[in-house]
Amino acid sequence: MSEWWRNAVFYEIYVRSFADANGDGVGDLEGIRAHLPHLRNLGVDAIWLTPFYPSPGADHGYDVSDYVDVDPLFGTLDDFDALVRDAHALELRVIADIVPNHSSSEHPWFKNALADPSHPDRARYIFRPGRGDRPPNNWPSNWGGPAWTKDEASGEWYLHLFAPEQPDLDWHTKQVRDDFDDILRFWLARGIDGFRIDVAAALYKDATLRDELEPFPDSTFSTDWRRAVDQPEVHDVYRNWRRMVAAYDHDPVLVGEVVFSDPVRMTPYLRDDELHMAFNFTLLFQDWNAEAMRNAIDTSLAALADVSAPPTWVLENHDVTRLPTRYGGGDEGLRRARAAALLLLALPGPVYLYQGQELGLEEVDLPDEVRQDPIFHRMNGERLGRDGCRVPLPWENDAPGFGFTTGSPWLPIPDSWEAKTVERQHADGGSMFMLYRSALALRPQLQGDLSWQPSPPGTLVFDRGDVRCIVNVDGEPLELDRSVLLASEAIDDVLPPGAAVWLR
Repeated sequence: MSEWWRNAVFYEIYVRSFADANGDGVGDLEGIRAHLPHLRNLGVDAIWLTPFYPSPGADHGYDVSDYVDVDPLFGTLDDFDALVRDAHALELRVIADIVPNHSSSEHPWFKNALADPSHPDRARYIFRPGRGDRPPNNWPSNWGGPAWTKDEASGEWYLHLFAPEQPDLDWHTKQVRDDFDDILRFWLARGIDGFRIDVAAALYKDATLRDELEPFPDSTFSTDWRRAVDQPEVHDVYRNWRRMVAAYDHDPVLVGEVVFSDPVRMTPYLRDDELHMAFNFTLLFQDWNAEAMRNAIDTSLAALADVSAPPTWVLENHDVTRLPTRYGGGDEGLRRARAAALLLLALPGPVYLYQGQELGLEEVDLPDEVRQDPIFHRMNGERLGRDGCRVPLPWENDAPGFGFTTGSPWLPIPDSWEAKTVERQHADGGSMFMLYRSALALRPQLQGDLSWQPSPPGTLVFDRGDVRCIVNVDGEPLELDRSVLLASEAIDDVLPPGAAVWLR
């Protein structure tokens, strides 16, 4: 096995927002295919596609109504095959989201389950009697309100940890397990290089249905607080999937979305016979603070010291606020995001970038009337949701839809992004894109384990082989005593706060 993924850089493509080839305002597979050279030029190793399967769109694709086809909004199976073929020709791997925790309420399985309580498909879902006229327990939905909706025809309630349009599958049912074995084989036969497993720790629910402890947290991004998930039965699923992908010559990889604030809780999923790796959000959860960032790195490395899986690193994705905004916004937030890029890419192990991260895009404050995220609507605007980090990419200057589309983009692109287009950043040697491209080109020179070096308060200094990474988070200016390999901004022999450098 090549274990190509151990130090790979993955680029997440939010399919709706990457590039639109047919002018309908929504990104598609042909749009991605046309821009693969951009990703090759950037220097990433693999792309990760968010769901492109047929879906009613209640959660923009994470409500799947057919797991073995392509939504006409995004193209066809032939388009998918062409995308994989072209990506492989450019030496780019392709992994895809798989959504095994829940289906769409429009999936034929769930339609059958509602139409006839005696239908075998009813057992694919979690239907239970209520407590009188109340749900079976107090479990909340991640998106507000109860996690149960009543089937008025039968009087039973069905479980949905997310929206009612996303009923949870019952993994205690053998047919569900067999179905997903077949689904994975379908895509593996088409050359897919692996799967990102959505909500990977939640497939099995506590069969006793015991209540969760109240009060519930304000944020439900982490699943630390849920006693209902992270059940022991889930590990047999991933052992089976690991055996399955091992039978394919092209070394497919399994990546789990296992969202715990303590990375130690990830380690059971990363045993030698389970997932190859899991998302590690420990660094993403931290503010711009040197002590907190170092602790996140150390905690992650220590947690995985006894498993063969490498730590993974991520600072942005389709569910969280854009990094320049999280780091203070404006020029200061952008400077810090540039420095964070050098920190991120200096760490040992796989890295996940999110589309637009290489452009320094900030969170967009959209007007309420254009927001589409179900979180925003189900919580009556109390939480803004994730639309602000999902605004389509700006490709070209002086073009309708900034080159993303010839029509009207599904979310409006701010006029200020004309200064951040791919076209403009390609022509600017000091742009965020050029910083990422340079760092990715140099990254193979960073070898071996991370070795911390003494440094003043407010700074991070570590070596990877012959290369030293210094991040001046908020310390005093640091004098540099080695030659500069790469810097987050123009510097002389002093590194100011909010900047980072690689030295040799």
